[in-house]
Amino acid sequence: MTRAFIFPGQGSQFIGMGKDLSESFPIAKQTFQEVDDALEQNLSGLMFEGDDAELNLTENTQPALMAVSMAVVNVLKDNAIKLDDACAMVAGHSLGEYSALTAAGTLEIADTARLLKIRGQAMQKAVPVGVGSMAAILGLDFDDVQNIANQASQKASEQGGEQGEENVCDAANDNSVGQVVVSGHKAAVQIAVDLATEAGAKRAVILPVSAPFHCALMAPAAQKMAHALADATFRPPVVPVVANVTAQGQSDPNDLRRLLVDQITGMVRWRESVLWMGENGVTEMVELGAGKVLSGLARRINKDIACTSVGTPEQVEELIKKLS
Repeated sequence: MTRAFIFPGQGSQFIGMGKDLSESFPIAKQTFQEVDDALEQNLSGLMFEGDDAELNLTENTQPALMAVSMAVVNVLKDNAIKLDDACAMVAGHSLGEYSALTAAGTLEIADTARLLKIRGQAMQKAVPVGVGSMAAILGLDFDDVQNIANQASQKASEQGGEQGEENVCDAANDNSVGQVVVSGHKAAVQIAVDLATEAGAKRAVILPVSAPFHCALMAPAAQKMAHALADATFRPPVVPVVANVTAQGQSDPNDLRRLLVDQITGMVRWRESVLWMGENGVTEMVELGAGKVLSGLARRINKDIACTSVGTPEQVEELIKKLS
């Protein structure tokens, strides 16, 4: 059985995540402390028993989710399980790609925590609050949603645009069959929702997000991350990392660095990533970290791939037994 480890993205966070890991495994507690020290912030305190609204701030959510994923990875390593023996490749959704890179040894945890803090702040500041929006379109094919996004952009631009500029509406996340997220200017995204509803979408709903991620409006954040990533040390991963932007395995450190910059404005090609992994021999996916969003999506994309999620001490112990 060929296995891939996959790492969750924004939306999987919840108050209390990681607390049971920290209490059960000294190495997990040490991992959370390492992230706290790197950020000079009591992020673990916020994660374990803080305030929802504060955890949901992008600059906190991103390093917090990475910390939980890496706590699980470090418990595996502490039990003599080598990542390159346990899996053939790794992948993550949006910020989860940073967790995947860290698990594969390309980045150090402290560096990743700092990069994700910068990324979260840069993505939040790229677009003034209230200017951008995102919407989930359910029940339509990707090509149909892509066409709707193009139409919405054109219609909104014809209606005046933001300060006379072209209105953006891009396909941001191709999550699974019949689940695509669009992102861009508020007016354009609303038009996309209306067009999708007219086209027979099961649901077309505006998402409660703080900024329009993975679209052209994120260009200022991409520029900021290009500078931050240029200073970071990238080593070759011990297994290929399936990049969001290419939906294929990558192993060259310079390519991986560049693709993280492209990812800010580019689409998360998760459906294609899962298909590519299946085509390249993956028969099992194990989601490491908070929640089970990605394993749920993977099941819908390729029913032949066995999917599990591992985020609690009991699930970690079970995985250790299986891999030992």
